[in-house]
Amino acid sequence: MHIRRCVVTGLAGLIIGCLGVSCGRSHRRTIAVIPKSTSHLFWQSVHAGAVKAGRDLNVDIEWNGAASETDYSRQIQIIDSMIARRVDGMAIAASDRAALDAPLDRAAALNIPVTIFDSGIDSDKYLTFVATNNFEAGRMAAGKLAALLNGKGRIIVVLHAPGSRSSMDREQGFDDAMQKDFPGIRVVGRQYGMSDRAKAMAATENLLAANPGVEGVFASAEPSSVGAAQAIKERGLSGRVRFVAFDSTDSLVEDLAGGTIDALVAQDPFRIGYQAVATLVDKLQGRTPPKRIDLSATVVTRADLARPEIHALLFPDLKRYLP
Repeated sequence: MHIRRCVVTGLAGLIIGCLGVSCGRSHRRTIAVIPKSTSHLFWQSVHAGAVKAGRDLNVDIEWNGAASETDYSRQIQIIDSMIARRVDGMAIAASDRAALDAPLDRAAALNIPVTIFDSGIDSDKYLTFVATNNFEAGRMAAGKLAALLNGKGRIIVVLHAPGSRSSMDREQGFDDAMQKDFPGIRVVGRQYGMSDRAKAMAATENLLAANPGVEGVFASAEPSSVGAAQAIKERGLSGRVRFVAFDSTDSLVEDLAGGTIDALVAQDPFRIGYQAVATLVDKLQGRTPPKRIDLSATVVTRADLARPEIHALLFPDLKRYLP
């Protein structure tokens, strides 16, 4: 009997010990990071920043996003699947500013904290908003294009996609600056690229054909910028049309160096991904992060490409963090 009691007591202690420390493994929280899509370099850089934060802060990162930034229903499905898994927190870049009210209600009901990053929402049911100050970035783009045109001329704008709060804010900032500060510049046409490089190229072609002799171009997001650059090159307008692009890819940097693009307004998506995860870890550890974290964009010209800090911004070491 004495031996049996010892065995039972030992088993009970082993079970309790395993429950307390997961049989020798410390419990790691899981943070879901849900971008607008996974197809563009911007989101890959966000992913890398989130992974670094996970390593630094001892949490697991669950990365999942739709293939297209305009697949709003797929994003909601992914969010709901993460809620069903009871992840410890979610960082979401909203594809549509008005589409997430119901998913956020479901997350709140289960006490799952949510940080919104990159693109804002109409609801206030979130922990923190982490993003580039897009309105100010749009104003920066307007100021640079106006300087390139000496304050006068006709321009076209290649928009991103309806409902995308981040690009809408920078487009509004661009328009605001042009109207208030640069009355000699007139926007003669604008079209959506629909977050698709081929569609953005076609939109730019249409705008250039409808407005011969236009002096300037602004594109408000990565796919619009890539498509617009391709259209400008196809029409032999490199160096003849002043072009301010938004975001950065290898091809956009090449076009900046080659003269098709005059300036890039570059964000820091790596830092956005890192900060989004860090706010959720703060919450899980009992701290209260700020309601809003604004990050500054950087205007990059050809002459800036030799600067080490600009090189690090434009070419984050993705291989170090992503498979």
